[in-house]
Amino acid sequence: MGDYRKAQKRIEVSVGESVRIIRELQELSQNQLARLTGIPQSTISAIERNRVNLGIERTKVLARALKVHPAVLVFPSWDVERESAA
Repeated sequence: MGDYRKAQKRIEVSVGESVRIIRELQELSQNQLARLTGIPQSTISAIERNRVNLGIERTKVLARALKVHPAVLVFPSWDVERESAA
């Protein structure tokens, strides 16, 4: 354990990128996610490109479909240690 070194975050992830990453990790296409959520594919595409704000209701719907907590989508770059020290 003495050789353990915490991994450092190398990139910032936007809300749209977090939606895309989680969708792709679950091997869902935008069309499949659109069918699961009722959100048009074009809107999902716009969300993933950060052209449309997610909003509370869309966040809840997407989180349910992707089986994640809504905070995972909305706060992808949240650093618990840094924020708790503030």
